[in-house]
Amino acid sequence: MFEAIPSPFLAPFDGEFRIKDYPTAPPKDGLSKHECKKRLQELSVSLSDLQRVLYAQSEYSLLLIFQAMDAAGKDSTVRAVMDSVDPNGCQVYSFQAPNSEELKHDFIWRTVNKLPPHGRIGIFNRSYYEEVLIVKVHPELLKGQKIEPADLNKKFWNNRYESILDHEKHLARNKTVILKFWLNISKKEQKKRFLSRIDEPQKNWKFCADDINERQYWDDYMREYQSTISKTSRSWAPWYAIPADNKPYMRMCVADIIVATLRSLGLNYPRLGPNEFKDFKKMRELLEDE
Repeated sequence: MFEAIPSPFLAPFDGEFRIKDYPTAPPKDGLSKHECKKRLQELSVSLSDLQRVLYAQSEYSLLLIFQAMDAAGKDSTVRAVMDSVDPNGCQVYSFQAPNSEELKHDFIWRTVNKLPPHGRIGIFNRSYYEEVLIVKVHPELLKGQKIEPADLNKKFWNNRYESILDHEKHLARNKTVILKFWLNISKKEQKKRFLSRIDEPQKNWKFCADDINERQYWDDYMREYQSTISKTSRSWAPWYAIPADNKPYMRMCVADIIVATLRSLGLNYPRLGPNEFKDFKKMRELLEDE
């Protein structure tokens, strides 16, 4: 199975992930915003080339999962990083609150038929991880799943973590490469971005009062992100805690990990056998004789 690419943002696999150990901002002596954008352009070219080989070889699929607090930049990161990728080889799904049909099934079910087939890149903007994050902070949301408050004990949540691990290991065994990105924004930077949504007319449409209400649960969310990442970061499905206070730096880091991962797979265009080359020769003669 795939092994995680080393990175200072890689969450450990021993259950010892601690948010305080992971910065929300880039290093002070790091690349400038201009340099980050230039590097992202270079990585985009590489990603485009690798995606074509991934598609042609059709041996692996790549699943990218993005989770974050509101205003961390999930949407813009997906756009910026995947800008040069052929749309035929990529698919993006954004998961909102489950509908009535989805509530009739287990909590992973609705994402299963959205998984990328071999040869394609699939992106989950939010995912089944909402079911151990937002519903743990707001357990009243589980009423739609006919789960009673008395059932919400340690065993219940551990069973959900175990289901996620089993699901992801099954995917990894069958050559779906999984990368999970938590965009780690600070509460101070989130406030700044919310204010810009209020003050800048072109961003007004992004503003939602519910986002402000959720800030009162910040510490609860941080606790659950820490717990979830600790319990579900594995070598075959790693979590990366990416600093999100600086968007150009964040996007560059995400792209760098994706490109390094695809390179590690040893992708190659399919090689034709002797019989296929003979067929090519016949086809060439037919075309030239038209």
